[in-house]
Amino acid sequence: MYKGPYRSWLFAPGNHPRRVEKALTLAADAVILDLEDAVAIAQKVATREVVVAALSQPRTGLGYIRINAYDTNYCFDDIQAVVTANLDGIVLPKLETPDQIKSVDWMVTHLERERGLVEGGIDIMPIIETALGVTNVCEIAGSGTRIKRLSFGAGDYTKDMAMNWTRQEVELAHARAEIVLASRTARLEAPIDTVWIHIKETSGCEASAELVRNMGFQGKLCIHPDQVNPVNAVFMPSVEDVEFAKTIVSAFEDAEAHGLASIQVEGYFVDYPIVDQAKQTLALHSAIQAKPKPNLNH
Repeated sequence: MYKGPYRSWLFAPGNHPRRVEKALTLAADAVILDLEDAVAIAQKVATREVVVAALSQPRTGLGYIRINAYDTNYCFDDIQAVVTANLDGIVLPKLETPDQIKSVDWMVTHLERERGLVEGGIDIMPIIETALGVTNVCEIAGSGTRIKRLSFGAGDYTKDMAMNWTRQEVELAHARAEIVLASRTARLEAPIDTVWIHIKETSGCEASAELVRNMGFQGKLCIHPDQVNPVNAVFMPSVEDVEFAKTIVSAFEDAEAHGLASIQVEGYFVDYPIVDQAKQTLALHSAIQAKPKPNLNH
C-alpha cells in the first residue's frame, strides 16, 4: 500500500457527479469530495449520498470527504453519513481548537465501532484557516489520534485577517511557518498547502508549490484537474536533484572511510546534515517511484 508522500489533493464538488467521476481517475495522490464551500446550502443533505457512493468506485488515490465546519448545523450529520468502509479520511475545515478535533475524533470512533469498521482507520485532516486556528495550531497538531497531517486554507485565513491574498503570497508566510513547525513538533507528516486560485496561471501555481516545498510542505490542495500534474512534478525531486544527491552520498561515504566528516562536492560544503538531506531526497524519490500505477478496469 502506498504510504506517501501525498503531493496533490484535488477537490471535486460533491454535487457534480461528472466532475467527481473524472477526479477519481486522475493522477492526484488524493481526491477530496466536497460537501462544504462548493455545495449550495439547498443541496448539502442530498449530496452526502452522492459522495459516499462515489467512494465505492475504483480510484487512483486516497478518497477523502470535506465535511462542513464544526460550528455549522451540518457537521455532525455529515459525519454520520460519511463514515463508511471506503472512506480514507475526513477533511475538517476551519478547525480552531483542540476540543473540536477531540469531539470529532470521539464521534468517528463511536461510528466505527457501531458499524464494524476498523477502529482508527479513518484519518482526520484539519484545515487551519483562521487566526485562532493558527494561534492554536501546536495544540491542535498534538490533540487527535487520527491526525496524520495538517493543511492550510488561505482563502478564509486572509478573510479572517483582513489581508489581501496576493500572487506573491508574502502575507501567508507566518501562518505557513507555524503550520510546518507544529507538524514537525507533533511528529506528523509534512503539511499540505493551500490552493492556488488563479486557475489559468500554471506558472504561478508551480511557483507557489516550489515556495512551500522549500518551506517544508509535502503537497498542495488543487481546485482544478489541470493543477494536478504540475503540482506532482514540483513535489517530485528532479533528475538533477536525484543525481546530485547520489553524488553527495557516494562522495561522503568514501570520505568518511578515510576519516573525514566534511568535504566539498562540486563546490558545495557537505557534512552530516547535508548528507542526511541527500538521503531524504533519494528516499522521497524512491517512495514516489514505487507508487502503484492505477488499475481502473476492475
